[in-house]
Amino acid sequence: MIEVQRLVKRYGAQPAVDGISFSVARGEVLGFLGPNGAGKTTTMRILTGALPATEGRVSVAGLDVFDQPMAVKRKVGYLPEVPPLYEELDVLAYLRFVARLKGLPGRRVKSEVERVVQTCGLGEVRGRLIANLSKGFRQRVGLAQALLADPEVLILDEPTIGLDPNQIAEIRGLIRRLAENHTVVLSTHILPEVIQVCQRVLIVHRGRIVADDRLENLTSEARSLEQTFHDLTQE
Repeated sequence: MIEVQRLVKRYGAQPAVDGISFSVARGEVLGFLGPNGAGKTTTMRILTGALPATEGRVSVAGLDVFDQPMAVKRKVGYLPEVPPLYEELDVLAYLRFVARLKGLPGRRVKSEVERVVQTCGLGEVRGRLIANLSKGFRQRVGLAQALLADPEVLILDEPTIGLDPNQIAEIRGLIRRLAENHTVVLSTHILPEVIQVCQRVLIVHRGRIVADDRLENLTSEARSLEQTFHDLTQE
């Protein structure tokens, strides 16, 4: 579903992403794990077509991200670290606006907005201004906009950052349910999130891949994911 080949992104002479290659199979849930500054967000933005690469190739569902960016965007739902919300709109108005941006025909907008409202548990706040929502509900609205038009791939960048423990549990449960019908790339530096949600883990450090394996192969009774992560990413 996703193919990344020798991907490089430089800012001046400094590489933020340094020649990484990986693939994500249809229906897989990949944890894209790394410390702050490892190149996770840069990679996610390139996968979604929001940022050009310096070198390399990326395809999503057989479509080249650089040659066919608009076609790729129709295949991908993206939740950036800071959700792209318009606080002056209420939840329904915002989701209708995003649905039109995504090119949904008018006859489908109402039903599609209702679908994501129900999926993301937004029924009780559908008429409230986004400015007045808790951060947990804002994250749900962010997930809802990513789900509009039912994309095949979901790319979620730090979806639980800044939430309280109850909100974190709710969002993780929602992601697990979404993973039943979507290919998911979850970018995070929170290890419990990966353990609870992901099937496979890719660890990056200083723009390079330092591990890529199934979760059970990176842990054991004597070795936790935390220890593996520490050993691979320490300075």
